[in-house]
Amino acid sequence: MAAWDPDDLVDDTVRRDNIDSDNDFDDDLDEDDVDDEEDADDEDDELDDADDDEIDFCVAVYREDGEPTGVALEPDLANDFEGLIEHLQRIPGDAGALGLVSLDSDVLVVVRVRGPRHVQVFVSDVFFYDTWPIVRDAVDFLGLEPGVGDVPDEGPVGDLGMFADQGVSEMDVEAMFMDSDELTSEDMAEHLANAIHFGPVFRKAVDDYWDMDEDD
Repeated sequence: MAAWDPDDLVDDTVRRDNIDSDNDFDDDLDEDDVDDEEDADDEDDELDDADDDEIDFCVAVYREDGEPTGVALEPDLANDFEGLIEHLQRIPGDAGALGLVSLDSDVLVVVRVRGPRHVQVFVSDVFFYDTWPIVRDAVDFLGLEPGVGDVPDEGPVGDLGMFADQGVSEMDVEAMFMDSDELTSEDMAEHLANAIHFGPVFRKAVDDYWDMDEDD
């Protein structure tokens, strides 16, 4: 039987250290691969902004000293949910301001802002979550994920009761948008504007939006 040599233990330790180092290298490589894949997924999830031809209108309506008022907004706000909220917060409406964005005659996004923190959001059809950035941002703001749990994968979502103080109940809004297969999002917006007594100023704001676009 050979005598025990302490150098044998050192050699074994070195060999084990080498194996552990190799495994660490593999782990680092795997983590890099995962990061690259996640970055690629993020790029795939990015949505293209709506271009000018796809934006039907971007307007706001509000009451100032009790009088209905409507204004055309910059087209960039149709792709910028946070920017739209910030702009509406600066409008001196008696009961806040209501922003309406219609895209490609398919989907209407409505944002009501009252004060710096009270924001209510409604989307006419969550189906377009993966189509337009402002729809995705609005639905994310609501904390919803289409098709998960009780959240539908199409149809209206959001605060259907945001117009209750304007005389339009949650049931009225739901009926207005659930039975809208033959209506464009422009039609929906006009019906809503009429219901909350902003019809004429809403239509003028839409006309002004297109006049502004032609002037550019």
